[in-house]
Amino acid sequence: MTNENSYLPITLRLDDGQALVVGGGMVAANKTRLLLSRCPQIIVVARELGAEMTHWHQQGRIQWRNDEITEEFLTQHLPSMRLVFAATDDRTLNREVARIARGFNIPICVVDDPEPSTFITPAIIERTPVQIAISTGGAAPVLARRLRGQIEALLPEGLGRLAKFMRARRGWIRERADNVMARKRIWEDFVDGPGMEAALAGDDTIAENYLGAAVEKSSPKGEVWLVGAGPGDPDLLTLAALRLMQNADSVLYDQLIPETIMERVRRDAERVFVGKKRSHHILPQDEINAELIRRAQAGERVLRLKGGDPFIFGRGGEEMEALVDAGIHVRVVPGITAASGCGAAFGIPLTHRDCAQTCLFLTGHARADGTLDLHWPSLARTGQTLAIYMGLNPLKELCHKLQINGLPPNWPAAIIEHGTRSDQKLHVGTLASLPELVETRKISSPALTIVGQVVEHRRHINNDK
Repeated sequence: MTNENSYLPITLRLDDGQALVVGGGMVAANKTRLLLSRCPQIIVVARELGAEMTHWHQQGRIQWRNDEITEEFLTQHLPSMRLVFAATDDRTLNREVARIARGFNIPICVVDDPEPSTFITPAIIERTPVQIAISTGGAAPVLARRLRGQIEALLPEGLGRLAKFMRARRGWIRERADNVMARKRIWEDFVDGPGMEAALAGDDTIAENYLGAAVEKSSPKGEVWLVGAGPGDPDLLTLAALRLMQNADSVLYDQLIPETIMERVRRDAERVFVGKKRSHHILPQDEINAELIRRAQAGERVLRLKGGDPFIFGRGGEEMEALVDAGIHVRVVPGITAASGCGAAFGIPLTHRDCAQTCLFLTGHARADGTLDLHWPSLARTGQTLAIYMGLNPLKELCHKLQINGLPPNWPAAIIEHGTRSDQKLHVGTLASLPELVETRKISSPALTIVGQVVEHRRHINNDK
């Protein structure tokens, strides 16, 4: 079976080559239609042509070869083709065409038969010269078409005009900006501003004025964006976070950021992994601060991507202070913090009028001597919820101290492991049983501990992964 992850979306130039379509019926016509505006030489080999194919032949848009499709014919003609569609109603013949085409390393698509194919055709949105292709790797073509309809509704009709406007002025920009970073900044300022709207509407004079203004301020001025990536599910990223992830020149991230979120980062942005696991930092915090400052001073737009919210146990405050003190412009984008994200994932409210009028966020990070420096009398109270970040390692001491300061051993508690991610797990227990659960179930970080009667109010809801 074909592995759908093996498909690489590309755009193939056809205006200087020829294509072969094997078959003359409706299915073949559907594929030929994709080629009509792209390939100047389309050869169709079939015993008969359907009505639509006949019409194109009469117009001179395709060449028809009424030949028998033999191995000799294919061996003679396939090597000169840029690509081939096999679209007859004879599965054996289609696969024979594919075998010979693969022998010549000619891209071949057997319609509705991905196994012998070397490419498949995606659902395409056209805003020439802009094209958007949607593929499911052959797994669900109907889904691809539905997605095409949804995305099509979001795209302005003038998108092609905008692309042509930008293409026509690339040389002009290159003459006025002598480095890649400056040119990139000019175009991003233009696209993010009113100039793009003018170009979309076809108001080229107004658009050029805005483009000229972007050129005038093109000297790269660095800044740092402290962005919260949420608890792990990429669907929980904010719109602001997604936009900045696409505009960054470089990104500093740690192990709390899953690959599913990193995939949303601009593909050509430089990625710098800074680690930050417990007791093992690839870069200490002061060196992270220094690296952020260095890159911003060099003119980069630096994305500091943090799990959860940068200002809730994310050391975003420390980084902001260092950056501002160094004269660096800083923007902070909040994210969904682990307590609210993980609780919601399993239907655990953080507050409830029947049992929790207060919610406290606290960190389980121990002091250098291994003890927890917390005000236990204020924590060991009923009528509140404790949301404990980074609390796996000191959990035994934490549960013990809460009990000796007034909470009963059977007080409800839960650990949410990898909350909101595809492998999330919920572990429900009590202050007495929770430490043993960590050992027996080998619970790993990232994990959030919730203590309080709200755990008993949880319900199974449909956003469980």
